[in-house]
Amino acid sequence: MITTRRLERALGDFTRAHLPTGLADLLMFLLKQGWACLFGFLMLGGLILSDRIWQDNWALHRYDGLFLYALTLQLSFLALKLETLTEARVILLFHLTGTAMELFKVNAGSWAYPEDALLKIHGVPLFSGFMYAAVGSYMARVIRIFDMKFAPYPPFWTSVALAVAIYVNFFAHHYLPDARYVLMAATVLLFARTRVWFTINRTRRWMPLPVAAFLTSIFLWIAENVGTNTNTWLYKGQTTLDLVHLSKMGSWYLLLYVSFTTVTLVLRDALSRAPLTAPEPEPGSRPSAPRSPAPPAA
Repeated sequence: MITTRRLERALGDFTRAHLPTGLADLLMFLLKQGWACLFGFLMLGGLILSDRIWQDNWALHRYDGLFLYALTLQLSFLALKLETLTEARVILLFHLTGTAMELFKVNAGSWAYPEDALLKIHGVPLFSGFMYAAVGSYMARVIRIFDMKFAPYPPFWTSVALAVAIYVNFFAHHYLPDARYVLMAATVLLFARTRVWFTINRTRRWMPLPVAAFLTSIFLWIAENVGTNTNTWLYKGQTTLDLVHLSKMGSWYLLLYVSFTTVTLVLRDALSRAPLTAPEPEPGSRPSAPRSPAPPAA
C-alpha cells in the first residue's frame, strides 16, 4: 500500500511539473480510475484471452480455468497488499450476494452460461461470483485511492433500505410489477444533494452521486458486452454479435447503489451527514481536503 501511494505521489509530481493543470488533472484521474479498476480489467482480460486460446479438447474447461485465474488474482491482491483484509471481507460479501443472484437469474432464464464446467452449480459457473467481486473491488479501491467523501449523506438507514428494496426487486419483478423506475427515481430523490468529493493532484473536486453512478453504469455496460462477445454468458435471445440491450445499463445503475451501500457498511468514515466545502486555495497552491462542519455519519 505504501509503495503504491509513493507511486501515485511521484506520478502526480511529474504531471504537475510537465503538463498544464487541466491536462495533468485529467491524466491523473484516468490513471487513478484505471488503478482502481485493476481487478476488473484483469478479469476482462482473462475473458478475452481465454476465448481466443481455449480449445475444446483441453482437459480443463474454460470456466474452471477462469475460476482458478480469478482465485489466483484475489489471493495475489491480498499478498501484494493491493487490497486490505477489510476490503476483502466486503468483496467476499459481493461474491456471495452476486452468486445468489446468478443462481436465481440463470434458472429464471434471464441469461445463461453456454459452456460446460465441473465447477458449475445449477447452470452457474463459480467464477461468475468474481465478476461481482470485481465491482466490489473497484468500489473499495476507488474510495481509498481518491480519498473520497460523500456529503451531505442521508440517514444511513435510508440508503440501506433503498439498497435492500433494489436487491429484492431484481428477484421480485419476475412475479410482481417491476419497480425499477420507481427505484431509480428514489435514488435521485435520496441522493440529489449528495456530492462525491475526490482528490486529483491535491485538488478537491466533486460530482453529484447519481451522475457518478450513471457514468459508472456506462462502463459496466461496456464490460457486459465484452462478456457476451466472448460467449462467456448470453442473455435470452442474444447471440455473440448482438450488443447487450441498453436497459441493462439501468440495471447496473441500480445495482451500483446496492454495491455502494455494501461497501459503506464497512467504510463508514467516508460518509458525512453535513455538507463539505472545499477550502479556498492559497496563491500558487491547491486545496488538499474539504472542510467538514460535522463528523462522519454514524
